[in-house]
Amino acid sequence: MNFNAPLLRPVRILLFPFSLIYAFIIWLRNKFFDKGWIGSSSFNLPLIGIGNLSAGGTGKSPMVEFIISKFRDQFKLAVLSRGYKRKTSGYALANGQSTALEIGDEPLQFYRKFPGVSIAVGEERIVAIPQLLHDKPETEVIILDDAFQHRYVTPGLNILLTDFNNLFTRDWFLPTGDLRDLPSGYKRADILIVSKCPAHLSEIHKRELEKEINPLEHQHLFFTSIDYGTPYHLVTKAKKMLDDSTEALLVSGIANPKPLKKYLADNTSTYFEMLYSDHHIFTIDDLKDIRKRFDAVNTEQKMIITTEKDAMRLDKFKNDLVNYPVYVIPIEVKFLFDGERRFTELITNFITTFSHKNRESDAREETI
Repeated sequence: MNFNAPLLRPVRILLFPFSLIYAFIIWLRNKFFDKGWIGSSSFNLPLIGIGNLSAGGTGKSPMVEFIISKFRDQFKLAVLSRGYKRKTSGYALANGQSTALEIGDEPLQFYRKFPGVSIAVGEERIVAIPQLLHDKPETEVIILDDAFQHRYVTPGLNILLTDFNNLFTRDWFLPTGDLRDLPSGYKRADILIVSKCPAHLSEIHKRELEKEINPLEHQHLFFTSIDYGTPYHLVTKAKKMLDDSTEALLVSGIANPKPLKKYLADNTSTYFEMLYSDHHIFTIDDLKDIRKRFDAVNTEQKMIITTEKDAMRLDKFKNDLVNYPVYVIPIEVKFLFDGERRFTELITNFITTFSHKNRESDAREETI
């Protein structure tokens, strides 16, 4: 265990005995699945699972969006998420009236950015998948968001993300660290992605990380960084560039704001921050505090910066914020070392091979 890891703060080290209990429970649960004492189901269509071994902040949402953007014109896609921190439960299919409180901020973000893609939520995926296929029978591929620990369903392709700044190889179990699964769980993945890397990661550093992670023979390892886009207004959608004369107020409730804070430090005159817990539901009191803090910034060249996920939860206040310079900063995944071509080929081959095998199976059944 690396007690120098960024998230292993002294106060969390005091909780070490609890992390041992948690680790044993996780080990026992995985053993039951590995031995087949707890069953796992598969479905007759391509399922792509995207997840991590830690408690958030590895960039799953941008990866879901990357896959959607690359394949939505080739296949009829659907996304199934848990709908974390929503105020409802059970299965729900996103529609034009859906809110973040009903389906969660990330699913709402997917729905608004990709209106032609079916977006659904459901904690029990083994129950939600048949319901999704009933509602959207034309679906050809389902992306399972945050599904690595949900072993009741077996995806045909598992994608595992780990943060460059907090690799699973250096982390420890909750609550001392951030691991919510066994580090050895990485062996269940088909594709490993080191996310949030420096944009100019050196070849030497890449090889060092490859050696540390030690992927199995069948696994494919990729490296990605974050590419920030031009901020757009929360309400009007008008775009505005950041520059070194801008003072920004960062308002955000995400698991890991460090990359965004660094980006603002590099691209603004100065920035202030109002940080909340991950998936924080903004209240009217929060709105008052944000306005008060923003009004106290003593310059005319100022703006409020927030993330796309936060924007889904701030949307209910859009009438109150229409005259405020609240700008949403989009992010995209950027593959390093010519990885994008290889990654998209792997996804394409998985889907087409799976579909081809199904057609052959159907043909044999018809012959019989």
